[in-house]
Amino acid sequence: MAKALVILLLLFSVQAKAQKTMPGDVVIIASKILQENRTVYIHYPKPDSSNINKRFPVLYLMDGESHFDMLAQYADYLSRWDVKAIPQMIVVGVANTKRTRDLTPSESIFNYYGKPDTSATSWMRPSGGNEKFLQFISQELIPYVDSNYKTISYKILAGHSFGGIASINCLLTHPGMFDAYVAISPSFWWDREYVLKLADKRLREGTVLYKTLFYSDGNEGMDDSSTFHTNLLTFDSLLSVRKIKGLVRTYKYYPTETHMTEPVTAYYDALRFIFKDWKEK
Repeated sequence: MAKALVILLLLFSVQAKAQKTMPGDVVIIASKILQENRTVYIHYPKPDSSNINKRFPVLYLMDGESHFDMLAQYADYLSRWDVKAIPQMIVVGVANTKRTRDLTPSESIFNYYGKPDTSATSWMRPSGGNEKFLQFISQELIPYVDSNYKTISYKILAGHSFGGIASINCLLTHPGMFDAYVAISPSFWWDREYVLKLADKRLREGTVLYKTLFYSDGNEGMDDSSTFHTNLLTFDSLLSVRKIKGLVRTYKYYPTETHMTEPVTAYYDALRFIFKDWKEK
């Protein structure tokens, strides 16, 4: 009940504000890699006069225009002096331009139900640009944040839906980029389970992966012909069977939440899980 009340109060606070109203910076990065300008929202802890050189971990969030305010408020509340459940952190939200292009790891013509869509107006076009988007994050965005804010090396990558598979794709292809990964309702259905197959290929028994991973889904893929929920179960089973050394992980299923309500609870739980052993020094 206590956790539910906290989440409810925070949600009301978020809803009472317009998008991207948390204090912080709005930065335009002229990306040479993506060949376009990208808007980034950066929220950081209030200066502490008793420790002006204090440095912070950074959470990099995809779908910044949707979830930035919520994550920033969670970070502030959970790190508050009378809560101290997590460390203070910087939250960096990347706004979308062409979401399907940037957050999917492969070009595909297959929709949510595995049916081909080759129409000229298909919402799945363009796709398959996640590798270039991850290059933007690693080569342009992270250096910018590290140069302009007081950061430590600990970094989290978080995403929902397509952002969820982008997070897991990064874990599989560039595990060294981040220390912790959050995948809320990852769309494993994409391109006939492309990322699920990639996980099966990359995460062999005996793999060493000293990372933290939170993944979850809601009541989705139950009442239709999709494989959404069963794909999450398959992924969870794969990790259990392969016994990845060093991987600290948890899977949460939220049967009362939809695809779009789940992030409210799941992002809260993800922060609590990642920092479950944290204690202020």
